[in-house]
Amino acid sequence: MGTYRSFGYTRFKQAIESEIYRDKTDLIMYINSLVLTEQKYVCVSRPRRFGKTITANMLAAYYDRYADSRELFENKKIATDGKGIDQWDKYLG
Repeated sequence: MGTYRSFGYTRFKQAIESEIYRDKTDLIMYINSLVLTEQKYVCVSRPRRFGKTITANMLAAYYDRYADSRELFENKKIATDGKGIDQWDKYLG
């Protein structure tokens, strides 16, 4: 098996270290509520420069099995919710 590279983790880490980052981790809770339903397929159609790539990198970092991304989400909305960590363990445990 080949080497797995965690680009979502790396790119999301770069994004949160920039000055223009806005915390949208509450979107993860919404996505988690859809995972096991018929609405599990999400289409993100926004105008250019609306943060689609950063959002995709955030989701990739959150759901990545090979990189421990907890430190990236420690000071974000998802960590203060309480359910965020429980959801993390449920889907990534």
